[in-house]
Amino acid sequence: MAQVNPLPSEQKMQWFEDAKLGVFIHWGIYAVDGISESWAFFNNYISQENYLQQLKGFTAQKYDPQEWVKLIEESGARYTVITSKHHDGVALWDTQAEKGLSTAKDAQVRKDVLTPFIRVVKTSSLKTGLYFSLPDWSHPYYDVRTRTQKRYDIREEPQRWSRFVQFYQTQLDELSRLYTPDLLWFDGDWEHSAKEWKAEETLTLLRRYNPNIIINSRLNSHGDYETPEQGIPVVRPQSRYWELCYTMNDSWGFQHLDKNYKTPNMIVRTLVDCIAMGGNLLLDIGPREDGTIPEEQVAILKELGRWTKKHAEAVYGTRAGVSADYVLEKNAFSKDGKTLYLYLENVKKKLVLSGVSLNKPKSVRVVGSDKKLSFDYAESYVDISLNSIDFDPAVTVIALEFDEKPNFVPFPPLSSTGALEKIAKSKNVEESIRTIAEYTSNGFNLFKGKMNDDASVMDSDLIFASEEVKNWVKKHAEVLHDAHRGIDGNHYAGYSALSADRQTLYLFVEGKPTGPLALKGIKNGVARVRIVGEGSMIGHKVHNKLYWSDRPGIVYIDLPAERLDKNMTVVAVLLDKPIELYREEVKAIENNL
Repeated sequence: MAQVNPLPSEQKMQWFEDAKLGVFIHWGIYAVDGISESWAFFNNYISQENYLQQLKGFTAQKYDPQEWVKLIEESGARYTVITSKHHDGVALWDTQAEKGLSTAKDAQVRKDVLTPFIRVVKTSSLKTGLYFSLPDWSHPYYDVRTRTQKRYDIREEPQRWSRFVQFYQTQLDELSRLYTPDLLWFDGDWEHSAKEWKAEETLTLLRRYNPNIIINSRLNSHGDYETPEQGIPVVRPQSRYWELCYTMNDSWGFQHLDKNYKTPNMIVRTLVDCIAMGGNLLLDIGPREDGTIPEEQVAILKELGRWTKKHAEAVYGTRAGVSADYVLEKNAFSKDGKTLYLYLENVKKKLVLSGVSLNKPKSVRVVGSDKKLSFDYAESYVDISLNSIDFDPAVTVIALEFDEKPNFVPFPPLSSTGALEKIAKSKNVEESIRTIAEYTSNGFNLFKGKMNDDASVMDSDLIFASEEVKNWVKKHAEVLHDAHRGIDGNHYAGYSALSADRQTLYLFVEGKPTGPLALKGIKNGVARVRIVGEGSMIGHKVHNKLYWSDRPGIVYIDLPAERLDKNMTVVAVLLDKPIELYREEVKAIENNL
């Protein structure tokens, strides 16, 4: 092996920070019956003996690693991570470690199914990642067997525990020697301390083969990057390097009965969430036991490929953008900071940025086309016309190019003095309604005392120059007559307001969304959702809510195009109690009941 010198941390992590998209692969015997990987027997949903009977049905008879790699590359992913061994202890390679289970020795396939995949990955553009479970609930030397059963206490049998550490380190030595991975993705560290796992010794072992190997944080925080799981972070993680591991439906491995897939639109927007906060998305697929990939998963990967290919410059090598104080849309910077990318999830007429101090853009364009856009710049505001563009069916990207990295500075707080008078006198319908939404979202109750809750009574002094603005205000009197400050842009990418009792959340929707509205970090249950001013009840669905966790899922709200207000739609979300927001850091899942 050629000598490789260790790189400084920033250089070592560069490919990972630039990658933005990886594909996770959970493949194992659990796909035979379509049950939870390892957890099914750990939680006593099935006996360990019956769980391991799936070895007899794992055939991999249609497994084509060339097709897997081709599909992953076409998705736009820059790296892939495959389960070399999950907590059930079944290795996908021909491990020679003492008493280790493997597909080569113990499954119907009687083959090493990992090596053919890694061999193809090594000839591709992808970086090689291996998932490895520290716990091995099937191994006789491991202390934990199930949630309710332990084989022994390591304090009483330290030599037996030492034999297990030797076993798992032998397997890591095999993986390192055979594949020299670029990334090692540990899991299950919560069952023991770093000292018990001999984490430092394990790191030394791995770096002996690859001094620049990247390790995730699940070796008792001895790694290089954080791994939030399933929940899109509400606020940006503190670590510079992070990666959201995420399922397409509710399962990591293939489960025949799990058809609760997110739409391709939702997945593209999840990738954008990660990009805007400076992280990566590690999106999971779960092949069937025969090696075929479910059609729903293929469709999502292909849509990701379409979108990432078209918008490559706004994906790879980008860095976290600015907060919603300056622009409501998710956004990110180019690596040199001279281009700001804005990700639009709505078809609308204009785009406004504030606080761009002393930096006028030199150009504004649509990414993926040669379309240049006209814009106005005055007093640190950038006002961009979107009337002439063809919007992407998922997310449109606008690039603002500057001569140097723009400096965003906070504006003085909004003042309500004279605001309503100015709105009432204006004949610019679009600007007036947008200003009402902005002030309302920021807690200015401009219409308090000016009308009642259905506008059947209005102050005689409230005279509008525009009849259209007046009609819009009357239609939305329910929210405007007594509005309170809304939630910030980390929870909803738009203007919002709350009712006086904080139990109804109002969402202002500009233009036509390309997919469902998304609410993050809402702890409450949703009682009903309707369109303000016309009474239509509309559907919603919650994804990624784990019933045993206090972490909220994402609320997706379907807004029918035929019910949109031509100026701005307002959606009322009735909650089960006064609103509670989740702001905690999203972490790894240590429980899977």
